[in-house]
Amino acid sequence: MDQDGAAPVFAARAETDGDHVRVVVSGEVDMSTADAMLQTVLREPADRVTLDLRAVTFFDSAAIHAVVRLSQRYPDALTVLPSRQVRRVLEISGLAGQGWLSPA
Repeated sequence: MDQDGAAPVFAARAETDGDHVRVVVSGEVDMSTADAMLQTVLREPADRVTLDLRAVTFFDSAAIHAVVRLSQRYPDALTVLPSRQVRRVLEISGLAGQGWLSPA
């Protein structure tokens, strides 16, 4: 929360459990925050990554690019948990059928 008590526009935090890192992202992931999301994942050494985007309210092409980069870095080891908004953007972009996108 900021000084006015409003929720931050963007936040990303990492939780590690052995070789698994879970990054929880909230708010808007756009041109100004997508790299911060990416770097939060890459800062932690991991063999498996869960990117929890269930609290993301806005997701643009820079965010898509960051997720695609993660899918290339962690082939068969990335799971993305999307919000309704994120799922819709990925559907529109043709990425809804990717194995890293959680069906639920």
